[in-house]
Amino acid sequence: MIRKLIDGIKRTEAPIVVGLDPKVDFIPKRILDKAISQHGESAEAVAEAFWQFNKEIVDHIHDLVPAVKPQIAMYEQYGIPGLIAYKKTVDYCHEKGLLVIADVKRGDIGSTSESYALSHLGGTKVGSSIVKGFDADFATVNPYLGSDGVKPFINVCNEFDKGIFVLVKTSNPSSGELQDKIADGKPLYETVGALVEEWGAQSMDGDYSNVGAVVGATYPEIGRILRDVMPHAFILVPGYGAQGGKGSDLVHFFDKDGLGAIVNSSRGIIAAWKNEKYGDPAKELLGEAARAAVIDMKEDIAGALK
Repeated sequence: MIRKLIDGIKRTEAPIVVGLDPKVDFIPKRILDKAISQHGESAEAVAEAFWQFNKEIVDHIHDLVPAVKPQIAMYEQYGIPGLIAYKKTVDYCHEKGLLVIADVKRGDIGSTSESYALSHLGGTKVGSSIVKGFDADFATVNPYLGSDGVKPFINVCNEFDKGIFVLVKTSNPSSGELQDKIADGKPLYETVGALVEEWGAQSMDGDYSNVGAVVGATYPEIGRILRDVMPHAFILVPGYGAQGGKGSDLVHFFDKDGLGAIVNSSRGIIAAWKNEKYGDPAKELLGEAARAAVIDMKEDIAGALK
């Protein structure tokens, strides 16, 4: 699967993933009002608004980027209607030629971890058929339970040609409370990074593994260190834009060929219509503003890598 992502990055010349993390505050009034008129003030209305919101964004950016990353929590809070909107989004993105990174941050042990992996990446046999759940291409994985929690995901990746991104150094300010702790003479994130490299050997796909890592753009020097620790791991980089990361922070996340990393932006793209830089917010130019924001991000990263 990682080869497909690399091919998409090369085709679009954009190591960018768009985070489809809708919130009610991000939804243009024209979309939300229509959904409420159809479904009342309900979870179904919000789910419909999320679906229409995502669809308009995807229609405007699918030719510019190789992948999207929906954060499942945004949908789960609205129960079954929200999860239906999530699944519709995943399927529609596939129809438009996009890879989908499911930001689910799952991690458990044994059969539970396997069930998470099968739910989000694989499928389960029912009689002579394989029934697929959400069927994303990649999933984010929490490694806190160790190999017992990660290896079931790797097995599913190998069986279904999928990939994972393991949390190594996250972009949030308090990540250091655990991830920076010194253990055996080095920060914990380096130990986890070394495990990612070890796990990745079980699922190589060319020069890179289907086992990647999450390393926040807000810690560029740590990105440089982890790039060396994990030479075969593709790095998913959150924290660009709204969280403070910029193109110049990202250079060391990439390899000498300008590959090896894919950078996420969520609010900076999906809420760009609210930014006067991209037009009058009253006009609610959702798709057009998202497209313009992607182009700006693409130029910023390309300029930094040069």
